[in-house]
Amino acid sequence: MMIPTPSALAYVPFVSVANMMRLVHSLGPEHFLSELAAYIEEDFRRWPDFDKTPRIASHSRDGVIELMPTADAESYGFKYVNGHPKNTRTGHQTVTAFGVLSSVATGYPLLLSEMTLLTALRTAATSALVGRYLAPEGARVMALIGNGAQCEFQALAFRALCGIGTLRLYDIDPGATAKAARNLRAQGFDVTECRDAIQAVEGAQIITTCTADKQYATILTDNMVGAGVHINAIGGDCPGKTELHRDILLRADIFVEYPEQTRIEGEIQQLDPDHPVTELWQVMRGTVEGRRNARQITLFDSVGFATEDFSALRYVADQVRGTDFHEPLDLMADPDDPRDLFGMLMRARDA
Repeated sequence: MMIPTPSALAYVPFVSVANMMRLVHSLGPEHFLSELAAYIEEDFRRWPDFDKTPRIASHSRDGVIELMPTADAESYGFKYVNGHPKNTRTGHQTVTAFGVLSSVATGYPLLLSEMTLLTALRTAATSALVGRYLAPEGARVMALIGNGAQCEFQALAFRALCGIGTLRLYDIDPGATAKAARNLRAQGFDVTECRDAIQAVEGAQIITTCTADKQYATILTDNMVGAGVHINAIGGDCPGKTELHRDILLRADIFVEYPEQTRIEGEIQQLDPDHPVTELWQVMRGTVEGRRNARQITLFDSVGFATEDFSALRYVADQVRGTDFHEPLDLMADPDDPRDLFGMLMRARDA
């Protein structure tokens, strides 16, 4: 059976994992992260323009599957993403994702993209962007507690945006630390492999926690956090999962993406529902102060929000346009007469 050739309206640009990797290497990972951060910052600064809702989550005993939608007046974007901490036991990724950017005017997709790599990149870019506003001046040393799939991306982003060159690594799995140390030394970092989290935070001006277990955990205790530190807490991202002792939160100035989501999923699920927090978009627009002094403890209670994925899809769409970093995917039915979808189906049988 010969199927009629679809018209141009049927095709959607698709960025595969292979093409995403080609795109990142064509630009250079740190250049990619820096430009991506600029798109994220631009969209935070126009925060009121977006439709916003907490992500739609389906939780099970094994993990979570989520949809993360948002839109402005011109484009709609969503990401499908999972989080399954036990997946590595069977050779699966803990987090996988794909996303779509569509035209609000027509509803047609403008881009379909892998987002497993892109989520790691946008999470790191967001962390380092926030670090540029909140980290202490002159910070050069970062502790990375949790050395899994996100670890190296965080390090590269913080070097590109904040000048971090020295890393102190710890993970309960020594193999994960050895992996991260090997990868990061190859990227030119000064790396210390630490025996525990207490050693990891010694001398660090920035502390990043990025563990995967879906549980209430105490990765940082109150006595481990001194004055002037910036904490980049990115592991807690669903109800019942935290990394920081509650007393740290009570001493810190807390910055969040979208309070309605973070109060459900972030570190602040441990606090009263009206505990004061600062929204990042206000800091980036200059209407609210970020870091005020050298002794202030700042905490980015990061759970990831849909506008960051929107920014990432927007950035990739701009980068791949007119290149071979994507392939046309026959995704949209396109009958000669838009009202005759059935006729298109029957003509395909007869062709």
